Amino acid sequence: MRRILVTGALGQIGSELVPALREHYGADRVVASDVRIVPHQLAAGDIHEHLDCTQQQQILEVVRRHEIGAIYHLAALLSAAAEEKPHAAWKLNMDGLYNVLEVARQYRCQVFFPSSIGAFGPSTPREHTPQATVQRPTTIYGVTKVAGELLCDYYAARFGVDVRGLRLPGLISYVAPPGGGTTDYAVEMFHQALRYKHYSCFLKADARLPMMYMPDAIRATIALMDADGARLTCRNAYNVAAMSITPAELAAQIRAHVGGFAVDYRVDPVRQSIADSWPHSLDTSAARDDWGFAPQFDLAAMTADMLARLSLRISAARAK
Repeated sequence: MRRILVTGALGQIGSELVPALREHYGADRVVASDVRIVPHQLAAGDIHEHLDCTQQQQILEVVRRHEIGAIYHLAALLSAAAEEKPHAAWKLNMDGLYNVLEVARQYRCQVFFPSSIGAFGPSTPREHTPQATVQRPTTIYGVTKVAGELLCDYYAARFGVDVRGLRLPGLISYVAPPGGGTTDYAVEMFHQALRYKHYSCFLKADARLPMMYMPDAIRATIALMDADGARLTCRNAYNVAAMSITPAELAAQIRAHVGGFAVDYRVDPVRQSIADSWPHSLDTSAARDDWGFAPQFDLAAMTADMLARLSLRISAARAK
């Protein structure tokens, strides 16, 4: 088996995907990479490369040196951060993906590309959003995700590259800090609840968006990449989600565990306008039918697990 390369490995998804891949396939089979320097000493057997995805030659060298057979391409600027730096977002999100696909074409690598609900726009049906529907996003992040989906489809059809991907909802994680996404209010809310019992939310109380706990997203990623390709009707950009929630609903669940937790709403017009252009819920039937997508965490289970694990991490950090 050839090795796996993960780009953007120090980001929100990569922080949990890399350990899961190492457990699933073996530590020596996974090469983590990021443009950032590793902030701590590597564990024995772990492999990490400093890699800028906008430089195709760097990707080529890593793929050749480590005999890479699959690339999980996670390096990207997220929604709100991308709006602040649209030129940088286009360069990283599009040039990086193009470079990865070109290297995959030359070395016959499998590719995982995470798309997002950001690929939808105001004209998309907002309830039970279909797998195939209108995609007219109003953010540079969304534009790069739609263009990325199409580019992946092109490389699959034109060159036979085995590209697979998920159209991810908001992701909630206790490992990585918020990364500039519109749905990151949820992660921030957990942190602030445990530290201060108060949170000022940048979205409206009733801003409903699809969400998923990170362990479910990691399992879905590995399941899709392991699936029999002959059964995949979409291959790229499968709708996935586990719940559809508002900030008020999440706050109520947290309050059941953290007494006295209070939330006020100081709405950020930019991020609220982004949220207003995204779906309320997704049709995930294609993922269920093609490769057995089945999330394990609903809102209540996710909240309990998130608070327990994040509490341990905060306590450990304070003890240092």
